[in-house]
Amino acid sequence: MSPIAIEADSPPQSRTFMRRFAGAPLPWIMPVIVVIGIFYLYPVIDVFRLSFTNATLIGENQQYTFGSITNALSSPQLPDILWATLIFVGGSVIGQQILGLAVAVTVIRGEKRGLFGTTILRTTALVAWVVPGIAGGIIWQMLFSEAPYGALNSILRLMHMPTVAWLSDPAMAPWSTLISNIWRGTAFSMVVMYAALKSIDPSLYEAAEVDGATASQQFFFVTLPQLRAAILVNMILITIQTVNTFDAIITLTGGGPGRATEVISLYVFNIVFRNYDLSGGSVLSVLMLIISLGLAFVYASFLPKEEEQ
Repeated sequence: MSPIAIEADSPPQSRTFMRRFAGAPLPWIMPVIVVIGIFYLYPVIDVFRLSFTNATLIGENQQYTFGSITNALSSPQLPDILWATLIFVGGSVIGQQILGLAVAVTVIRGEKRGLFGTTILRTTALVAWVVPGIAGGIIWQMLFSEAPYGALNSILRLMHMPTVAWLSDPAMAPWSTLISNIWRGTAFSMVVMYAALKSIDPSLYEAAEVDGATASQQFFFVTLPQLRAAILVNMILITIQTVNTFDAIITLTGGGPGRATEVISLYVFNIVFRNYDLSGGSVLSVLMLIISLGLAFVYASFLPKEEEQ
């Protein structure tokens, strides 16, 4: 029996209730609200609550206090951790954005000209994306290894060049972690830029060619303005992703040498699972959330408004 037939056979009060139910948005979005509340909002609220306690992973009695907040935020290691995080996140966002756009433009131009190898290039870039963070860290640990079998230093020896202390030099190790993270995240930026480039109206390039614009002028005055929204959205996504990255760093450097590569996400991991300080980790997690939201709002403020599109 069809819904119309069921409604026709129902009493008048039931038909009125069904019409109100069908026209109200709340019953239809309630399952989404419940899922978001259980799996997203509750953990965030609980982290805020734990940051006002002295909770540990091995203690049972919790007391509410502001001591955890003052202790975590006044830690002498925190400024160095935040500086390492700024270098890691800023370098990763810039590197992934530029390389992702370069690979996407190369693939698009290769496809237009029917060049051999564009599919291989696109697939090769995607391989880095599907590699888990821990596996990626192991791969780059083998490449950066300063042992005789280390791949990069072996190449330098073949070229009669001095070897590099990729992982043991405190000045070089942050760049090594940065290179490995850019390698892993470039594929995501490439996918976003590739989709955005495909959506640009070809008539814009035809009009630019008629006006005598060169290839570089078309890129800077046609392509980049059309990619503005995609670039900013991509920056929001990879910034949040990079702020939370710690798995690849654990396997690559472990945060060392010293604390040269210990970013805030790895610092939180160490505070909670090595020092068993659940409240201190919660305070730093809230700090990470504030940093991520702050950067996201800054990026979002540059997104084109509806009247500009």
